Amino acid sequence: MSVLACAELVEKADPLRFRVAMAAPVPARQLLFPLYAFNVEVARAPWVTQEAMIAEMRLQWWRDALEEIAEGKQPRKHEVVDALAGCLDAEGARCLDGLVAARRWDVYKDAFEDRGHFDDYINATSGSLMWTAARLLGPADEGVVRDFAYATGIANFFQAIPALEAQSRKPLLDGTEAAVKALAEHALTRWYRARAASAQVSKAASAALIAGYHARPILRAVIAAPARVAQDALLVNPARDSLRFMNVNLRGWWR
Repeated sequence: MSVLACAELVEKADPLRFRVAMAAPVPARQLLFPLYAFNVEVARAPWVTQEAMIAEMRLQWWRDALEEIAEGKQPRKHEVVDALAGCLDAEGARCLDGLVAARRWDVYKDAFEDRGHFDDYINATSGSLMWTAARLLGPADEGVVRDFAYATGIANFFQAIPALEAQSRKPLLDGTEAAVKALAEHALTRWYRARAASAQVSKAASAALIAGYHARPILRAVIAAPARVAQDALLVNPARDSLRFMNVNLRGWWR
């Protein structure tokens, strides 16, 4: 029942990943839904209150839950935690702890300290989630998965920038069109590097990478017209998006 509760949470809060999980083999869903539900809970924790201390406490609650799982202790009662405890190993719990820690940036309105801080945020929030899912599903090269996850994370971040700015956040170190284009080009380079090494990700693990099916079109759109990021004009045509999802799901995450 806890996995079902996770699926319902993801369906409401993260339709893209719900679609991805539903397209995966049934055994993979038992892992993907808890991971994606955990991601929903952690991602929204900094935004449900204006009190930084309360937001920090919410994030710490999840770090404590992951520590219990990592140490093999009886975890606290919570539908998502129950489901996570049933599929997550100690290595996965420690990896996801880094994801929670990175979300502290969302609590405050400070800019990223430097490019390294920004990349660490993307690598933790997008990379650690995708890598944990891929590793637990089947054999995969971590570098390949993290390259693909970085591209996916940047694409998602570009789509979130208008909403972040509306909340008085400072999402980019340099918001000029030239810098935005350069960031998209860097992310797309990593996407192509991952594709070139796609054989190093097993079919079983690839179910975790389908969540990035939309990354390449978004990055290409930003490269062609960087102003679309600030204009909140990166929405994809629903029909075209569905066709791309079907193609990627049938032919492989690197398509």
